[in-house]
Amino acid sequence: MGKAEEGRPYQWGRLYAALRAVRGFASAGRAIPVTDRELKDTTGRPRAVFEGYLRTAGLDVLAARERGGTVAEAAAEAFADVARLMPPKAMSRGNLTQAEAEHFRQGYEAQLAAYRKAWEGLVD
Repeated sequence: MGKAEEGRPYQWGRLYAALRAVRGFASAGRAIPVTDRELKDTTGRPRAVFEGYLRTAGLDVLAARERGGTVAEAAAEAFADVARLMPPKAMSRGNLTQAEAEHFRQGYEAQLAAYRKAWEGLVD
């Protein structure tokens, strides 16, 4: 069995962190961690959740960029991460297994930790 970091659920977790960061920078000027409930809802239907974020990603980037300063810079970097982390293949529409959901969480937490380090004070 490979390491979690090598799997798709881990990468999807990282993508989720990037999408949420862009949304957070747009709406609150900061990235706010997910609740356990939000994470569970997302792992139950990741593709649908991602599609929802992607529908408004351009507007989110624009709103965050209009804030200026560090928030604008962070939003641009997180948006670039979204493009880089987007899977090149179609995502399944099904739920993640319990093990996959844990790998998803690990990926999410790893990406959020990287954002905390990069943008101290902008990530809760």
